[in-house]
Amino acid sequence: MINKIKGLTLVNWIGDNKGTFQAIVKVPAGFMTAYEIGDKLPALNRWKKGALQSIQFRAEGANHWMTVFAKKGTKIVLLDEKIAETVEVGTINSLFYNTNLMDHNQYKAVNAKTWADKVFVMNYSYENQFSVL
Repeated sequence: MINKIKGLTLVNWIGDNKGTFQAIVKVPAGFMTAYEIGDKLPALNRWKKGALQSIQFRAEGANHWMTVFAKKGTKIVLLDEKIAETVEVGTINSLFYNTNLMDHNQYKAVNAKTWADKVFVMNYSYENQFSVL
């Protein structure tokens, strides 16, 4: 996992655990609401721009929620590694472009060139696959 974004804390609370996810979302009326989103790892592009505030995870057998994605104003301050592994450049460029996640130094660090490339995992192009041979 590669993180060059200042102020972003990567945690590893989900790991291989099974459990339930809950989202805290700002609704069009302006207030926050929480709802369970199931046991599948949530994609950040599931919500409209600015709606998602945080994601929480409750492991099987636990009785407390752990925050695995947290937003504070226009900064993402906490992100679990399992969610970070799935984040694509296109998601950042379309939904989180006004946050600290849109960082060209981060894109460069993981060799991201297209919107389909991952933001926190090293991307290898087809041309570079055979350069080490």
